[in-house]
Amino acid sequence: FDLITTFFPFNCIFAIIKLFNIKKFMNKIIILNGPNLNLLGEREKNQYGNFTLKDVEKSCNDYASQNNIKLSLFQSNVEGELIDQIQKSRNSQDGLIINAGGYTHTSVAIHDALKILKIPIIELHISNIYNREEFRHKSLISKVAKGVICGFGVDGYIISLNALNKFIKNEN
Repeated sequence: FDLITTFFPFNCIFAIIKLFNIKKFMNKIIILNGPNLNLLGEREKNQYGNFTLKDVEKSCNDYASQNNIKLSLFQSNVEGELIDQIQKSRNSQDGLIINAGGYTHTSVAIHDALKILKIPIIELHISNIYNREEFRHKSLISKVAKGVICGFGVDGYIISLNALNKFIKNEN
């Protein structure tokens, strides 16, 4: 300790210790976005609004940096790539948020991959899926999710991050 204080003033040591503690206790959360979410801001603006996926990601990254969250973001139109990310999350994440898009209603494979996880999952939808076509009312993801957030527009991403971060903290 004497050698360290010779090179760094006390307040710097405190800052270094604080930095290491913050990194150590950051909740690691991944947000997975499924098919067509890369076209936010272009498609069905009456359902999804004018925000692009880049806008959503910036908002999520800003929230994460202010709330001690190490955030990963991934979007794919390919079911298998989403499943690969889910499987990788088993050992690298503390929680997962998924907006599976159209796969919500059809993908047994995504359901099965999520079922393997021992981390909390939030199912997210920008629109209220229960106010839309009948086929959208059925979710294959809900049964394996800790919670479902839908109908709050892109604000649902921040709502999900907040809820999942609190849940993880209370779990530990």
